Amino acid sequence: MKPRRALITGGASGFGLGTVKALLAQGAQVAIADIDGEKLRATADELHSDRVLPLVLDVTSPPSVQQTVAACQTHFGGLDTLVNSAGVIHFGSLAETTEADWDRVIDIDLKGVFLCCQAAAPLLRQSGRRGRIVNIGSDVSKIGFPLIASYCAAKAGVVGLSKALAGELAPEGVTVNCVCPVGVSTTGMGQEVLAYKRQATGATRAAILAATAADIPLGRNPTEDDVVNAIMFFLAEESSFLTGVALDVDGGLLSTSTLPGVADGQ
Repeated sequence: MKPRRALITGGASGFGLGTVKALLAQGAQVAIADIDGEKLRATADELHSDRVLPLVLDVTSPPSVQQTVAACQTHFGGLDTLVNSAGVIHFGSLAETTEADWDRVIDIDLKGVFLCCQAAAPLLRQSGRRGRIVNIGSDVSKIGFPLIASYCAAKAGVVGLSKALAGELAPEGVTVNCVCPVGVSTTGMGQEVLAYKRQATGATRAAILAATAADIPLGRNPTEDDVVNAIMFFLAEESSFLTGVALDVDGGLLSTSTLPGVADGQ
C-alpha cells in the first residue's frame, strides 16, 4: 500500500505534530497546517523533510481552508488523510463568557472541523484508497464541566459531526472517527488548563498532576503518545471496518466507576 498523503491541522504542536512525525516515519507525505506561521516554519525546519509541506491555515476561513486543500492537491497529487487537531479553549462562567469568547471556540473547534472536512472530502473520495478522517474530540465531548461551556459544546459537536459524516462518506469507503482524550498536560492547551487550575486552587503543578492521575482508573496521566497512537490506529488498515467511532483515550475515566456507597477498592 502506498504511503498516505495527509493534511494535519494544528500540525505544528501537540497531537498534530505527534501525528505528523508518526506519519513521516511511515513514509507519508504530510501537509502541516497551522495558524502560527513562526511555529510552523520552526517545525518544518526541525523535521527537515522533503515530504513535509508547511501551510499557514486559518480553519475558520473558508478561502484559507480551500487554498490549503488545493495546495495538497498540487503538491501531493491528491489527499487521502485528514486529521483535525487545531483547537482552543476558553475559561469563564456562563455570566462571564462573552459572545466573542463563545464564537471563537465554536468557530475554531467545531466550524473549523466542518470546513476542513467539507473541503477535503472530494479528494478523499477520489483518492483511490480508503480515505480517512480523524477528528480530535475530548472527554468533554461526553460529559460537561463547569467554566468551559463553549469547549464542551464544541467538542460534543465534533462527535456528532463525525458520526454524521461517517454515514455520508461510507459509500465511498471514507471512514470518519473521533479520538476523545482526557487532558494531556504537555500540549499547549494542556499547559493552559494546568495554569488555570494552579491559579484557581493555589496548588503546585506536581500536586495537580498527582490528583488527576489519582482520578484515572489506570492510575496515571495520559501522554501525547497515548493520543497519537489512537489516531494512528484509525489511519491503519487494521481499522478499515471502523467508522463513526468516538474513542475514549482516558484510562477508563468515563467508562468505569465504583459502586455507589462502597469505598474505593472494596
